[in-house]
Amino acid sequence: MSFVSKSSLIVLAMLALPASGSLAAQSQDPEGGLETTVSDTSPQMVEGPEIEGIISARSGDKMQVTASDGSKSVITINDDTEIRGRGGFLGLASKERAASSLLNGLPVNVKTLQWGNDLVAKEIKFRNNDFKTAAMIHNGTDQRFAEQTAATEALRGRMADIDKYNIKGTTNVNFDTGKAVLSPQAKQELCATAAAAEEMDNALLLVVGYTDSVGSQEYNQMLSEKRAGSVVNYLQQACNWKPYRMLTPTGMSESNPVATNDTVEGKAQNRRVEVNVLVSKGLDGL
Repeated sequence: MSFVSKSSLIVLAMLALPASGSLAAQSQDPEGGLETTVSDTSPQMVEGPEIEGIISARSGDKMQVTASDGSKSVITINDDTEIRGRGGFLGLASKERAASSLLNGLPVNVKTLQWGNDLVAKEIKFRNNDFKTAAMIHNGTDQRFAEQTAATEALRGRMADIDKYNIKGTTNVNFDTGKAVLSPQAKQELCATAAAAEEMDNALLLVVGYTDSVGSQEYNQMLSEKRAGSVVNYLQQACNWKPYRMLTPTGMSESNPVATNDTVEGKAQNRRVEVNVLVSKGLDGL
């Protein structure tokens, strides 16, 4: 003869509970014993606080926002996060471009959801003119600040000790003259770089495009940006790198050559895009 103990019945009742939600279930002893109540205690997603401040660190799918009173909040970004730019020159047309625009030093307003002790970004808003300022600081173009306001200078000061990274590795992919088309080898190298970065904790990618010295400054600036854009698109679409784990791509024209532009071989090396794997020094426990 086989039998089921009272304790076994209670365990079976617990196994039959739904996997999610805050529903409670009851098991009744068939012999009239005490009734046992079992509840799912997993945390529920609820409305969280609205946080306003500047992005003071980026780390993988997380960002740290520092408020004006110095308090810091660590917020997770996911595929459902809405990212919006308001006014100014950008007109962010795609979610990928918006996500990659979350620069350190950018003032943001974040609506959050609370998941246990963690915060998840429901919506992130920023002013496009603030992004322009943060991007200028990020790219080190200090000469452009001459016509900016006192508010710009204040933001510049806040950025001074924030935008610091450890470079874990750099991959260069090269292009034909006047072209922004990725070669099969470049595609392979990009996905290999993304896979290696995925194995690192809190890694971000920074993509910078360059040209050789052939052509005008205006043309080369446009071409360097186009090359950086080609790399970003491939990393996101083919290599599955999340846009919120990428800093804003940059075109640097013919600056920072890695070889002489006086030879065919040197020019070929300079027609490149650098993919830098970064980890922020200011993570503060992210």
